[in-house]
Amino acid sequence: MALILFVQGRAYALFQNLGTLALLFILLPFNLLKVIPSLLWNFITKPFTKNVGFWSPNPQPENPKNILITGAKMTKSLQLARSFHAAGHKAFLLETNKYWLSGNRFSNAVAGFYTIPAPNKDWDGYCQGLLEIVKKENIDVFIPVSSPAGSYYESLAKPLLSEYCEVLHFDTEITQMLDNKFTFIEKAKSFGLSVPKSFLITDPQQILNFDFAADGSKYILKSIPYDSVRRLDMTKLPMNSRGEMEQFVKGLPISEEKPWIMQEFVKGKEYCTHSTVRKGKIRLYCCCESSEFQVNYEHIDNPQIYDWVEKFVRELNITGQISFDFIQTEDGRVFPIECNPRTHSAITTFHDHPGVADAYLKDSQNDNEKPILPLPNSKPTYWTYHELWRLTGINSLEKFQAWIKRITEGTDGIFQVNDPLPFLMVHHWQIVLLLLNNLRKFKGWVRIDFNIGKLVELGGD
Repeated sequence: MALILFVQGRAYALFQNLGTLALLFILLPFNLLKVIPSLLWNFITKPFTKNVGFWSPNPQPENPKNILITGAKMTKSLQLARSFHAAGHKAFLLETNKYWLSGNRFSNAVAGFYTIPAPNKDWDGYCQGLLEIVKKENIDVFIPVSSPAGSYYESLAKPLLSEYCEVLHFDTEITQMLDNKFTFIEKAKSFGLSVPKSFLITDPQQILNFDFAADGSKYILKSIPYDSVRRLDMTKLPMNSRGEMEQFVKGLPISEEKPWIMQEFVKGKEYCTHSTVRKGKIRLYCCCESSEFQVNYEHIDNPQIYDWVEKFVRELNITGQISFDFIQTEDGRVFPIECNPRTHSAITTFHDHPGVADAYLKDSQNDNEKPILPLPNSKPTYWTYHELWRLTGINSLEKFQAWIKRITEGTDGIFQVNDPLPFLMVHHWQIVLLLLNNLRKFKGWVRIDFNIGKLVELGGD
């Protein structure tokens, strides 16, 4: 039986990878039709636009900086590199060795690209690699654009790097507290902020012994260590029968080493936010309605959520990048669901904003200074290849009209006319090579995330 399952698994992985590679091959000519005209236009106009930024001619900051940005496989790293380049700074991208194939490295906003060992596999090599790059390129500011697994290690490296450059990231204890769904909720509660009822779970029996009838609320379970697959599971407790619930919770990897949180299920609209903060003051901020798999972003004004975030970062007095997920009930109450001490992909809503670099590099000048927000007429962002996948599942005219509106009123998060190569290389180099590697190993995957530039896998990074 085990042999049959093994053979079936390998056959499925073979079909999955080959089928996806075939689809990408079919899409390649259409991608080239979009990219090649932009390349030709840039080549023709380059003599007339030399050293011209994306938005303002000849940007010359008083003190140009060399910026080292991690997470080069992800769109949000590309967005920051473009923003710093447009303001006259030099942006260098960094990734772990696995993602040497980053398509974003081909951006004309990137002054240099480096890879180093993954910190969880070679800590000494990781630290040595960071230091060598910081010294070689005279880095002034280190900005982590972390994966969930990476933000902790970048905090550990902060004391080492701080001798040579500014590190726009939290200390280790702050990162651990924010990244832990339970300790984050407890900290917010201590500031007098609204939070959902939450319980730390280290044994499935705690759930089975919980008196749901007396409590009266519905709950969901979430892994405290990042779980790229199960994080989307919204199974509500209690279930129809104790037997069904017992089978469900005992099938989850809950233990002292891998704790979970049982959190009150709050009905309402979901939102996500990104904030860049210096000394407890928000310098850059956006708030978006949450979407499926988080691949659509459009800034909206929500004063209740902003006030919650503003008080939290002020009380904590932090410097770095911080993202929140919220639910707002019909009566306007705001409840945080979790916090991520790192850059959010919603930062792509600043794709045409000239003030991003200053917001990252300069402290607030006075107490009344407002953070920068996405421009009022800025187009929402989407990812074309995600939208093409969604198109295959549209089964009504209403959904198709919504899809058309999303495409016509928005803009791709990767593609820019004056920087088109990442759009080609992410989809038809980076993802293709990852698929070929999985094909070689007869290894399947759960889904492709073009936004963060990876194959989402069970037990993956």
